[in-house]
Formats: sequence, structure tokens, C-alpha cells
Amino acid sequence: MAIITELPEEQEAAITYDVFLSFRGKDTRLGFMDHLYQALVNENISTFLDEEEVETGEELKPELARAIKSSRASIIVLSKNYASSTWCLDELVMILEQRKVSNHVVLPIFYNVEPNHIRKQENTFGEALFLHKQRIKSEKDAEKKIEGAHKLEMWMKGLKEIADLKGKEASGRRETVVIEEVVKEINTRLELHLKRRIPHIIGMGESIYTISSWLKRGSSEAAEILTIWGLPGIGKTTLAKHMYMLHFHEFERSSFVEAIGRICAQQTCSLLDLQKQLLGDILKKRNIEEHDADWCTSKVEKALSRKKTLLVLDDVDNFEQLDVLIGTKGFHPGSKIIVTTKDGSLTEKCSLFRMKFPPKHTKLPLLGLTNTTSMRLLCWHAFGNIDPQKGYEKKALRVAKYCGGHPLALKVLGSSLINEGASIWSDVLEMLEAKGYLTDVQENIQKALQISFDSLSGDCKELFKHIACFFVGKEREVTETILTECGFQVSYGITKLIDRCLLTITYDNKFTMHQLLQDMGRDLVHKESPDKPWKRSLVWKHEETLNLLKNDKVNTT
Repeated sequence: MAIITELPEEQEAAITYDVFLSFRGKDTRLGFMDHLYQALVNENISTFLDEEEVETGEELKPELARAIKSSRASIIVLSKNYASSTWCLDELVMILEQRKVSNHVVLPIFYNVEPNHIRKQENTFGEALFLHKQRIKSEKDAEKKIEGAHKLEMWMKGLKEIADLKGKEASGRRETVVIEEVVKEINTRLELHLKRRIPHIIGMGESIYTISSWLKRGSSEAAEILTIWGLPGIGKTTLAKHMYMLHFHEFERSSFVEAIGRICAQQTCSLLDLQKQLLGDILKKRNIEEHDADWCTSKVEKALSRKKTLLVLDDVDNFEQLDVLIGTKGFHPGSKIIVTTKDGSLTEKCSLFRMKFPPKHTKLPLLGLTNTTSMRLLCWHAFGNIDPQKGYEKKALRVAKYCGGHPLALKVLGSSLINEGASIWSDVLEMLEAKGYLTDVQENIQKALQISFDSLSGDCKELFKHIACFFVGKEREVTETILTECGFQVSYGITKLIDRCLLTITYDNKFTMHQLLQDMGRDLVHKESPDKPWKRSLVWKHEETLNLLKNDKVNTT
């Protein structure tokens, strides 16, 4: 079954923006347009907004023409003074022309104006066109006069055409509601859920089909829960994220709460932080001011009961986490909840299943890759293709077989062999096979993961162990400062760890690594002296640290 990379971006080279915004700045820039632009950006919709105002009669800037042609859609905010700007009218004509020659989506917003006034060119639109006509008549240069008359004809035609398009009327309505509708329509019409960087899946076709069918089936009168479970690194999070990004737009609200078990294990974080994230997603608020977990649970329950929601709770390792995060009151009809966990029995232990009418529950185990898909995944990471390079067929097959169908092991091993010669592949195979096969699958996985660790220099190995024990989830800048003071060559070491897929930097510049890798790093330290923690190079468990301090134990090695 499984996994784990990202699709390369396959958009046309000419496409730069999802949306181009055309508007009259004096009417809307500091209010409606500012809020609309922020709402689009918050949804990761690439948006072009020009900051410069121009005077009537100035030519359209070349960069604006390029932005229109390199955008997939345009939103035209038709306000009362829109037609007074020749620049806006030129944009309008070019946008409508782009609509004719490509699949360019055009969405008009009638901002406190009547479409009929635009169509018949009455009120402020009629007044603006009259002034343009008078200016053109007074033009002394015959060539410019002819050009102006042609433009006027195109403007009038464009205004009639835009007035006939289906759009959004903002008159007498709350702007927040209008903006939400616009963002949703752009998402739908551009199918942006398919354009984002969705994790690429190798060998999970059957599971994708199962979850897609589960999301589409069922009564609109009831909510359902799906539990995806399996070993660490088997592809649960990747699969859940893939399905979430494909389908979240089909629901009124959505939230993906990632790495719950790991976050709860950190002393600096709590379930309250995750509750606030979840509540913020459902209410569509950036900052949730709440300091009491019980009150927050109550608010989450209320929010979930009001909107049809797609919710993913990733890496749950305790049923009480479910109780705190989603409460016991149930969900809005038609909602779908996906839980990923290492324990297949965990979900049904939560309080929801002790209700008189518990939600319908489906369980989906992930068992690992077949031999064929294991080979494809290894080759994807090692060669950038699902097939091995010529001359590497037998070696790749042996490496893939060793990993026992475990996606994370295949990813780490494959990535460590990028651009490596045949001799390195032979050395890796010798290291793998010299240790033999273990019956315990998790030990076997750790052995596979440890190959990349073993290939590091001594300093990089120690750096990896320090990060695994102390700095997962911590800010990069702070961590690098501390590690530098500890004598590490931080820039070099971190680059090597990232290259070998042993470390990742998150979007907000924090260190992270897969739980299986962190477990491996800590286990390596533990094995230095299983029964005498004071003889280990590092001690990270709070209880052990406290005992060592109380008993005045020091590292005597």
C-alpha cells in the first residue's frame, strides 16, 4: 500500500497567478478589496493585486497585461467609479478577451451597483462614458482620436458583456458573507484542491478508492468516523492528507490536526493548543482566546454541531485526546471524521461510543507495500522514476526486499542512495544483509532506517541524536544557536541530515522528523547503557534526569 513523496508542479510555464483582481482603488482599496485579498491569500490562492493608482488617460502597464495573461481567473469588482478609470476599462477588455482565447474564469462582483445600470450604461457608468467620449472628441491628434473612439466602443461592449455574466451582488449584504462565497467559488471553479501539492501515492490505489467511497456514501442525516491504523511510517498520515486535500472543499468546514500524539508529549504544548487550532479552523478565525480546556471542548462541540465538517485527527495515541478535542455531543449531519492511529482499538474507547446512539465506525488497516510497489517506491526516491536505472535492477530489488514493504524505510534508504554509484549500493547491501533478518518487524524497520544514520560522520551522528532527544518541534534559529555553543558544525550537519531525509524543516522554520526516526535516535542513546542512564551520552527523560540530580549521578564514562 503506500506513499510518500510530492507531485512535481505541472502547471503551464505561463501561469503565475490563480487570480487577478481588477478594481477601482478609490472605491474599494482600503476596505472590501483589502479583506478580499487577505481571504484569498489565507486560502493559499495566488493572487495579483496592483498597489498603484493611475490617472485617467494613462496606458495600461505592461506588467498588468502580463499578469492578466498569466492568471487562471479574474475577479472584477464593479463599483460606482469603476468606469471612470480608463485603466480599469482596459483591464476589463483584456480580461474578456482572455476569456475568449483560453479557459480564463471571470467572476464579476457588483459592489453597490446594479448590473442593469452597467448593461444600459446608466448612472455613474453612463456619466463616466460620457466624459470619456467628450475627452476623445476634444483630442487634437487625429490618430489618437481614432484610437480613442475604437477604445470607447470596446469599453461599452465590455461593460454590456460583463453585466450579463453570472456574478456576486454585494449590495445590502454583509461583506464577509460575499467574500466567503467568492473564495469558495474560485476554489471550486479552478479546482484548486487538485492543484495544490498533494502527496503522491504509490501503491495505495485500493485504500484511496475505499476512502473516496466512504466519503461519498452514507446518509446526510448522520456523521461517520473512519479509523486508519497501522505501524509507524506505514503511510497513515500521507494517505489521510491526500484524501483531505482532495475532498475538503466539499464540506462547509474542514480541519487537519496533525501529529497529535507527538505534540501532546511535548512539555511546552498541550491539547488546548490543538483545540484552539481546531476551533479556529471551524469558525474561520485566526486567533482563539481561550485558556480553559473544558470550555474550549464545549465550544468545539457547539461548532461541530453547526457545520458539515471534514475533520482529520492525525496520530492519536490516547482515546482521551479524542474526548478533549471533539467532545461527546456528536457532529452535524453529513460530517466525516478520520482518525489515524497506531492502535486500531483506540477510537471506540472514546466517550462518543458510549452514547445511546454512537456514530457509525469504519476501520481501515494499512499493511504495507507489495514487492512490486516497494520496488517502485524505492526507485522513485533513488532514481526519480518508478523503474531502476540500467545495471541497478538486482541491487534495487534486494534493497527493496530488505525493507519488508515499509514505506518510510524505503524512502529513507532510497533518498540516501541518490546519485550513488554501484559500489555504494553494494556496500549498503552488505551492511544490510550482514546483520541478517529479524522476526520483529519494527526492529527490522529500525535497522533499515539506521543505514542512513550509519553513513554519517561521527559529528553528524551526535547532532542527529541531540535533535532526536531534545529539539524536535523546536525553532530552528534557537536550536542552531544552542547546538553551535555545544561545539557542532551546525550548517554542515543539518544539511547532511536533511539530505538523508533524517530531518525536515517545517513551513514555520521548526525542526521535525518522523516519529520512527526520533524513536530510533533515542533508542541508540538508550542502548549505550540500558540500565545506567548516567553512563549515556544524553539523558532526555524528565524522570531520569530528576533522579540523576537527586542522587548526584554524573556520566563516569
